[in-house]
Amino acid sequence: MSETKRIPHERLETYFDAFTKRFLRDGSPEAVDVEAVAPDLGDQQPVQGARLLGITYDEDTRTLEFAFDVGDHRVIKPRAVWVVEEPDGFVSSLEIERAGRAREVVSIKKVGLRPVKRA
Repeated sequence: MSETKRIPHERLETYFDAFTKRFLRDGSPEAVDVEAVAPDLGDQQPVQGARLLGITYDEDTRTLEFAFDVGDHRVIKPRAVWVVEEPDGFVSSLEIERAGRAREVVSIKKVGLRPVKRA
């Protein structure tokens, strides 16, 4: 059963480093969608179906960064970061609270090879 939890700011760097090393460095193609929701801008989807290469947090600049095969996406000074963590530790979703009631929802899907079903 998945678990939703808030990651404290002082743990963001180590949490996402460990996640990246464990799940994203194996060459499997995890796909990501990013949806930005802001009262003044409405809903936007700046990233769809990109391959996720890593997630990092820089404590000095207070920046959460997502590296994709097609570029990157940054969230500067997130107010809070929530994750949905699967039983094996895989993060299937993040919700990032930003200033001004804006938030971003990041969905991560395992897209690796699946076994062939034989009749």
